[in-house]
Amino acid sequence: MSGSSIPPARVRDLVAAFSRVRVLVVGDVMLDRFVWGTVNRISPEAPVPVVEFVRESAMPGGAANVARNLTALGAGAAMFGVVGPDAAGRELVRLLGDSGADCSGIIRTRDRMTSIKTRVIAQQQQVVRVDRESRGEVASAIETRLLRAVQGALSEADAVVVGDYGKGTVTQNLLDGLRRACRERGRWLSLDPKPVRRLDLSGLSLITPNRKEAFELAGMPDPGRAAPPLKDSALLAAVGRLLEQFSPALLLVTLGEQGMLLCQRGQTPHHIPTVAHEVFDVSGAGDTVIATFTLAVAAGASPLEAAILSNHAAGVVVGKVGTAVVTPQELLASFRRRGGES
Repeated sequence: MSGSSIPPARVRDLVAAFSRVRVLVVGDVMLDRFVWGTVNRISPEAPVPVVEFVRESAMPGGAANVARNLTALGAGAAMFGVVGPDAAGRELVRLLGDSGADCSGIIRTRDRMTSIKTRVIAQQQQVVRVDRESRGEVASAIETRLLRAVQGALSEADAVVVGDYGKGTVTQNLLDGLRRACRERGRWLSLDPKPVRRLDLSGLSLITPNRKEAFELAGMPDPGRAAPPLKDSALLAAVGRLLEQFSPALLLVTLGEQGMLLCQRGQTPHHIPTVAHEVFDVSGAGDTVIATFTLAVAAGASPLEAAILSNHAAGVVVGKVGTAVVTPQELLASFRRRGGES
């Protein structure tokens, strides 16, 4: 392998190995609901479009979408999170179970509502999003139950992904316990951060912020994208501060249309350009990235190979409307179209 490409035979071997991997997903689960319609006129009541209803759909969102991405790629996945005693929680667990994920680690609690994001889509464009959610930290008893459940499942798993979406499931105590457990058992631990919750993220295997989150975590202002990533002095300074502050084994900064930046302390960052041809919807693309990267590493990929694979996976899902996943066949087809290039 050279540059940002992987030999075709190696891609096939890694994708084939996905089915032998089991990943535990811990974090904020939510229900992503979509209202699909068409727009033909502007409301006489206000300068807003009138969406004529066509259909409605729902799918697992947040950390549950990470689990769904893992099962779509052929891996085993178990979800650990919290829902409320409501219809949305029951629907979420059913949908996630239908995708092949183990939902026995999802706890129902009376003191929270299930988080729901409702997106109204017309002409393949998002018109508005309505959020109904709980944001307070889970009770300490729930925190303890989640940690014990993950610890009990860790011996049969290859890696753990933590999805923090700022809804209160990922507390400092929970993260500290997961970090200790993964170190003791030699398990990979990835985290998708949400800077609104100031957690100690030190010593993780992988952190995957987007550009905005990277600057927020670093406590630095973002002057904007004035240069290519490897010549963007502000971005490189933010990356340097994150590597110094948190000392992750790997830092993967997703950059939208600019691709992603793979970073390690003491090494020059590696820029992987995007392979997306059309971008219809970026909803859940970060979930696809962390799921694919973690799965690839657990399957034996090098960090650069994992980044290239996750870049291709993200390129597939942003070409779909709604919270989407990528299949092994779609991932292999993406490499064939690009001749293995990223």
